[in-house]
Amino acid sequence: MRLTKDLTRLLNPSSIAFIGGNECAIAINRTRELGFTGKIYAVHPKRDELSGVATVKSVDEIDGPIDAAFVAVKREPAIDVVRALRDKDCGGAVIYAAGFAETGNSDLQDALLAAADGMPLMGPNCYGFVNTLSRAALWPDETGLVPIERGVALITQSGNIACNFTMMMRGLPVAAVFSIGNQVDVGMHDMVETLSADPRVTAIGLHVEGLPDVAGFARAAMIARSRKVPIVVLKTGRSEQGAKVAMSHTSSLAGADTLYDALFERYGVARMKSVSAFAETLKFLHNGGPIADSRLVSMSCSGGEAALVADMALEKRVSFPPFNAETKPRVAATLNEYVAIDNPLDYHTFIWNQPEKLQATFTEVLRGGFDVAMLILDTPTHPKMKPDAWAVTAHALAKASAVTGARAAVVATLSEGMPLKLADELSSVGVAPMMGLDDALTAFEAAAAIGRNWARSDAPPQMLAPSVRGSGERSLSEYDAKQLLKTFGLTVPDGIVCKPADAVSAAESLGYPVTLKVSSADIAHKTEAGGVALNLKTAADVEAAAERMRKLAPDVLVERMVSGAVAELIIGLTSDPQFGTALVVGAGGILTELLKDSVTLILPTSRPEIERALRTLKVWKLVEGFRGKSGDQEAVFAAVQAVAGFAAANRGLIEELDVNPLLVLSQGAVAVDALIKMRDC
Repeated sequence: MRLTKDLTRLLNPSSIAFIGGNECAIAINRTRELGFTGKIYAVHPKRDELSGVATVKSVDEIDGPIDAAFVAVKREPAIDVVRALRDKDCGGAVIYAAGFAETGNSDLQDALLAAADGMPLMGPNCYGFVNTLSRAALWPDETGLVPIERGVALITQSGNIACNFTMMMRGLPVAAVFSIGNQVDVGMHDMVETLSADPRVTAIGLHVEGLPDVAGFARAAMIARSRKVPIVVLKTGRSEQGAKVAMSHTSSLAGADTLYDALFERYGVARMKSVSAFAETLKFLHNGGPIADSRLVSMSCSGGEAALVADMALEKRVSFPPFNAETKPRVAATLNEYVAIDNPLDYHTFIWNQPEKLQATFTEVLRGGFDVAMLILDTPTHPKMKPDAWAVTAHALAKASAVTGARAAVVATLSEGMPLKLADELSSVGVAPMMGLDDALTAFEAAAAIGRNWARSDAPPQMLAPSVRGSGERSLSEYDAKQLLKTFGLTVPDGIVCKPADAVSAAESLGYPVTLKVSSADIAHKTEAGGVALNLKTAADVEAAAERMRKLAPDVLVERMVSGAVAELIIGLTSDPQFGTALVVGAGGILTELLKDSVTLILPTSRPEIERALRTLKVWKLVEGFRGKSGDQEAVFAAVQAVAGFAAANRGLIEELDVNPLLVLSQGAVAVDALIKMRDC
C-alpha cells in the first residue's frame, strides 16, 4: 500500500541540518552518541561552531543534500527557515518552536505549512525524535536510549512524556521515540503507516490526546493490522478533567471517549489506562507478538502467590483452566506427592535451586497447551542479597520455553524484583520479563484481544470521514419516526394518530389492550410529562387517559399493547464532529441512565461487529436465556441493522435518534418508542 507521506529521508537520514543555538548543540551531541555516520550541518548566524561543527550563516549556504532538519529558532523565523529548506529539497523538518495553534495562533501555523509546500513537517511545538535504528537524534534533551537493531517505536504528542519514555528501565527495547506535537503536517496516522512498514519495529506504542484525522488513523491502523504490527495506545481524556486538558494541549480535540474505544476495538488496537501497563504490554508483544487466547497457566513456589494471581484475574478477561488429563500426571511425575497439581500451580520449594528438576516441571507444564505460561518470581536486587538461586529458576523456564516452543513470561510481583540484566537475558531468548502482576495480566489480556481481532474472518468496516449536510433542524413525532424506521425494516406496533375524542374508536379498531400517548414532536420525554398510559383494557380507560392528555397536545397516538418482553434495549444514533454518526446499543427502558450498560459502534458497521458488540452487554444474558426465558437474538440483530441502514441512507443529516425501549420478545423485537431529530436535505 502507498504511504500517505514519504517520511523515509526524515526518519532515516544520511544528512542532518541543525538550525539554531543551544538546543541544536545538544541534539548534535545526542546524534553523535548514537553513532551517526552521515553528514552533519550546523546553521547559526552568529556562532562559529555548534558542538564542534563549523557553522554556516543560513540554510542557503549548505553545500549538499539535506535529508532531515532540526529547526530550533523562534516561531516567526522558523517559517523563513522552512521555506529555505524546501527550496533545498530537504526530506523533512522537525519544528521545535511553540506558540502556534496550541496557543490559538492558527494563522501562523498555516503560514508554516504553506512555507513547507509539501515538505514533511513534524510539529510544531514538539521535541522531535530519537531513532536508534537510524542513529539519529533530532532531540534537544537528555536520552537514555542506546542503539538497538530491533524494538518498539513510541509516538506521543507530548514532549515531556516522550522524554520520560526515553528514560525507561524496564527491560523494554525502545528502538525509537517520536514527539509530534501539533501535527500540522505529519500526523499520528502517517507515523503508524510508516513505522509499521519497518521490519525492525516489533510493536508501536501511542500516547494520544486527540486525533485530528480519525479516518486517517483508522486507515493506518488497518494497514498496521494487515502487516501484523500490534499497536498499544495510552489515550488521555477519559475523565472530564483529562478531556479539558487535551482540548487545550497541542491544539487537540478530544472526541467522545467511548468512540475512541470503538475505534480501537474495531482495528485491534489495545488501549491502556496506565503508563506501566502500556510499557509492559508493549514488552510482551515485543517478545512474540499477540496470542490466540488468554488461557494462562501460573507457576510459583508459593501458595500465597497462586491465590493472589487467581484473585487478580477475576477482573480481567483471562482464565486459569485446569490441566488436561494428559498434562496433569506428567506434571505430577516431576514433583513429590505433597504438591497439588492445580492451576495456578504452587510447586513448593522442594525443587528450588535444582535446574534439571525445575526445567522438567516447567517443560511438562508448558506442554499443556496454554496460551502463556507465567512464572511468578521476584529476584533480589537488594545489594545485601545474592540473586543466583532465583536466576536458576528463571533460566530453567527459558530452557523449557525453548524446548517446547511455548510462550512464557517471568513475572515479578514488584518492578524491583526484575534485575535489568536478567530482563535482557530473558528477552534475548523470547521470554518476556514482566514487572508487576496486575500489569502482566493486563498485557496478556491485551495480547489476546489483539490476537482474536487479527483472527477474525470478517474485515473491519471502512472508516468514513464525518459528513454534515442539510439545513435547519426538526424533530419528528413518535409516529412519524416509527413509520420512517419501519421502511428500513424495524418492527413497530400498529398505531393510529387521532384526536383525543376519537381515541376509543381507534382502540377498538386495533383491539385491546392498547397504549395511549400524546402525539407531538415538541414533547420528547412523554412519560415525564404525563403523556403515556399503558395497558388500557377498556373504552373507559382509554377515554379517561385521552381526556388527561387533551391538555398536552391536540393529538394522541393509540397503539396495540406489546407485552411479554424478555429484555428492554435502547438503540441510538448520535453525531460527533470527529467520528460522524455513531450507533449506541444498551440496556433500555427507564433504567438506561442508571445502568449505563451500553456499547458504541462507529458507522458504517457490519453484522459481525454488531453481534460481537451486543454479546458484551450485561443485559444480553437476558436475551440469550435466563431463568427459563430467552429472547429472539436474530430479531435484535435485525433491529440494530435497520437503524444502521437508516443512518447510512441519511448520512450527514442525523442529529439524534433514540429507539427506547426496543422490547425483546421470545419471537421478535418491537420498537415501542422512537425519537428522531435531523436536518432537512
